[in-house]
Amino acid sequence: MRNWQVHAFGDPEEMTFGEAPSPEPGQGEVRVRVHAAALNFFDLLLIQGKYQAKPGFPFTPGAEAAGVIDAIGDGVSGFAQGERVIALPSFGAFAEELICPASRLLRIPGGMDFETAAAYPIVYQTSWFALQERAKLQAGEWLLVHAGASGVGMTAIQLGKASGARVIATASRQEKLDFCRRQGADEALLYNDPAWVDDVKRITGHGADVVYDPVGGDVFDLSTKCTAPGGRILVIGFTSGRIPSIAANRLLLKNISVVGAIWGNWTAAHPAYIHQTHTQLMELWREGKIRPAIGRVYKLKEAPQALRDLGNRTAMGKSVLRIN
Repeated sequence: MRNWQVHAFGDPEEMTFGEAPSPEPGQGEVRVRVHAAALNFFDLLLIQGKYQAKPGFPFTPGAEAAGVIDAIGDGVSGFAQGERVIALPSFGAFAEELICPASRLLRIPGGMDFETAAAYPIVYQTSWFALQERAKLQAGEWLLVHAGASGVGMTAIQLGKASGARVIATASRQEKLDFCRRQGADEALLYNDPAWVDDVKRITGHGADVVYDPVGGDVFDLSTKCTAPGGRILVIGFTSGRIPSIAANRLLLKNISVVGAIWGNWTAAHPAYIHQTHTQLMELWREGKIRPAIGRVYKLKEAPQALRDLGNRTAMGKSVLRIN
């Protein structure tokens, strides 16, 4: 089978693509023949050595995929060969086959294609965890979503609307603002124009009740100026490259909470959460309330370009590799 491998930290173009032995599942594992794999910004950071996880070399990037089970290891029950599944391995999805613990498999509902299935798990689960578990978003509240045209931003807009919130999205250019509105955003603002801070206060009348921030840096700093009294700022990530800080007196004066939301660590400690959330998300999908916007589908051999587009912020929505 063919896969991408990283032999040293560097740029996506430095990965190697070639043949590798077909992996065999061990205890509690299954082998999945991959039909589609989705990309995330952290895949790029992982390849560059900038992510908190540092796998041993060589490794195959990719943490979410959809395909068909074609081999089952000892100790696995409840799954069968030929079953369509979403796989959430730590690594290994940029390949024609992958090994995944059975505990990290999710069933694909009828009527959902492989590319859509691959685009669902991490970004929707991340936003569900952030908005429902960490921020306790309520119907009628104002939700400010930064980087609304990104994979996680797209899901935050959709899930915010599904929760009954009013949503303001920010993005870097007009094309992305239009994308945010198609996802359901009530308002869309350019965040490279500092006027967005005053616009948020004007639109809401009191500031954003919940801020969803995967950007960090200056965007975080400015968000503290338009967060409502009693508001919650969700720290999702730092795609700007700068980890911000905040003076505690600003939190005190407005009763603001800054809340971390890292889905991966939470699910490592609470494995059942993935399956519980998947059930809730698939119900929303069946009701037509959420639907991943797949910006572009690449071939497996185009993975470096797909990662480069992600890093250059040219991608919108979710990027997917079509494999088998």
